[in-house]
Amino acid sequence: MDLDVIFLGTAGSVPSANRQTAATLIRRGGERILVDCGEGTQRRLMQSVAGLSDIDIVLLTHGHADHILGLPGLLRTFALRERTAPLTVYGPEGTKALLGALGPVLGKVPYPLAVVEFEPGQEVAADGYRLEAIGTRHRVPSVGWALVEEDRPGRFDADAATAAGVPFGPLFGALQRGEAVALPDGSVVSPEGLVGETRLGRTLVFSGDTRPCDAVLARAVDCDLLVHEATFLDEDLERARDTHHTTAREAAELAHEARVRLLALTHVSMRASPRLVEAQARAIHPDTVVPRDLDLIEVPYREKGPAVLVKNGGRDAA
Repeated sequence: MDLDVIFLGTAGSVPSANRQTAATLIRRGGERILVDCGEGTQRRLMQSVAGLSDIDIVLLTHGHADHILGLPGLLRTFALRERTAPLTVYGPEGTKALLGALGPVLGKVPYPLAVVEFEPGQEVAADGYRLEAIGTRHRVPSVGWALVEEDRPGRFDADAATAAGVPFGPLFGALQRGEAVALPDGSVVSPEGLVGETRLGRTLVFSGDTRPCDAVLARAVDCDLLVHEATFLDEDLERARDTHHTTAREAAELAHEARVRLLALTHVSMRASPRLVEAQARAIHPDTVVPRDLDLIEVPYREKGPAVLVKNGGRDAA
């Protein structure tokens, strides 16, 4: 199952000439999950390899303008394209009021649109994974999000099963599920030695806007990818505290403590050089990248290697 993340908007608070405000697209197989929807999101989607395809789920981290201003336009475009597939918007307390206030702008949409408010700790199950809301520390009600895949059975040794006398068919499936099977001669074959160790699913964590916090730290432990805000450099620590944001160094310290496999820093302020953001973070956590808009991170299964940043990998080459 392919899994990647396209960075549609990586700027903090206001767009710059090269960066638009917060929006990140998760692609898992044929599914599309959008985390936040800042100004210009649908334009970035059109420029991306994903295109302006139907989004299945929108996850909002909070209601500040730089994270939601692109939502009315995107939802309205879906309406104009006569979308019929349902769309669910998940967010923290206040999300229903926010979408309700946008009603006069959106007008009537031809597709089922559900708005669900989540408290930290709540989750929604999907096919092969779950989405978890994480408590964060910002100036307004806010949550981070995690995509957590189910673990997969270990690799099945079909040749060894055949050698043990197991006929090809349903008994193979039972062994793969960890069940012992009875053969026609009455003997019993157990899965031990035929099925390898359970293979871990992948975990992606998205902080949204926040001060460093224990809930994000706990959920990020051993995760494959942590996308964390880094609005400020270390010299602006007091401002980060006053505005409930995080410095690059603080994000790296959290990632280092959590043994994060790859840290991606976003929400970069116009006042902070991306090179300095990266340098300050890598001094603490070397496995750090600072993506630009339309960069892509591939997240393979762990047995195939670590997550990798592909510069401009999310950009449509046409």
